[in-house]
Amino acid sequence: MAGELLILAGHRAYERIREKGLSPDDVSMVVGASGAAKWLVLHGLESAIFGRWFEGRQKPLHLFGTSIGAWKSAAAAQADPEAAFDRLARAYIHQYYTGKVTPRQVSAEAHRIMDTCLGPGKAEEILAHPYCRLHLSTVRCRGPLASDHPLAMIAGIAGAWAANRVSRELFRAQCRPTLFFDPRDVPPFSGNGEFSGGTSPLTSENLRQALLASGSIPYIMEGVRDIPGGPKGVYRDGGLFHYHPAFDFLHGDDGLVLYPHFYGEVTLGWFDRNRPSRMAGGALLSDVVLLAPSPSFVASLPLGRIPDRRDFDRLAGKDAERVAFWETSVAMGRVLGESFLEASASGRIREMVRRIP
Repeated sequence: MAGELLILAGHRAYERIREKGLSPDDVSMVVGASGAAKWLVLHGLESAIFGRWFEGRQKPLHLFGTSIGAWKSAAAAQADPEAAFDRLARAYIHQYYTGKVTPRQVSAEAHRIMDTCLGPGKAEEILAHPYCRLHLSTVRCRGPLASDHPLAMIAGIAGAWAANRVSRELFRAQCRPTLFFDPRDVPPFSGNGEFSGGTSPLTSENLRQALLASGSIPYIMEGVRDIPGGPKGVYRDGGLFHYHPAFDFLHGDDGLVLYPHFYGEVTLGWFDRNRPSRMAGGALLSDVVLLAPSPSFVASLPLGRIPDRRDFDRLAGKDAERVAFWETSVAMGRVLGESFLEASASGRIREMVRRIP
């Protein structure tokens, strides 16, 4: 099973694992990236981590995610995380669209998925979890990106792409990362300047809207306006800026950051895909332990790749084929969880870990 899972680590995390292995109490934070349907391949890995590996933990564990990474973090912070992951996967897989797909339709499906995963009492359950502390980010948009009109949105996306091409800081001025956090334990990174849009505590009244906003893909979904307790404005997908989050997570605190990921590399922003200069290197990920499916595992999946949101287009009119592909990917992904549990329990993780360049 070891060949199914990549274990990559930044330099401090690498030295620590090589010397001592990896135990649950070594981990201070777990990060979840944006990626829509890609997360399905990690279902078995994250179910094993939160359902069994962290079982019995007492000290706080920070969870940070954007987009689907935030949604699965909310599943992880429920009393029965394995059941919550199952509900999220089932609801996500069984999305169906006919005819011309509109942002209103996709947003309606997002609300349906949220109803399944965040029913009555779940927000309170998450915010009272004995050790999980949920934090998530969105972006607050300026200019055309704040409009849901299709032409304005196209102009806004083009302008954001151009700004990001110049620099991420210029892009940050248009799409201001905004943090929502569990007020019981403020995340160590909250004061590092990463969230220029401000920070606001999560409550049972705003948790649902914050989660919806964090996954509201521009042009595909409607924005979320004026989240209670947060700054006024239109909120969209946190993955626009933090596509695969990578920054000073621990801000000087001790511990490691566990990062279940669908790729072996980390791309900073949504517009940075296929730009090697915008990939996070080992210096930025010094305390990170990245867990990802190996190329050989991915090649063994039914279509030789992991699920993707574009499957709605690739397999349009073939819902049964798409659902079968996604369900099989979830089932096959269970081996990733078993591989991780075995590697950490046996100590073989010390030999399996590879250093992030």
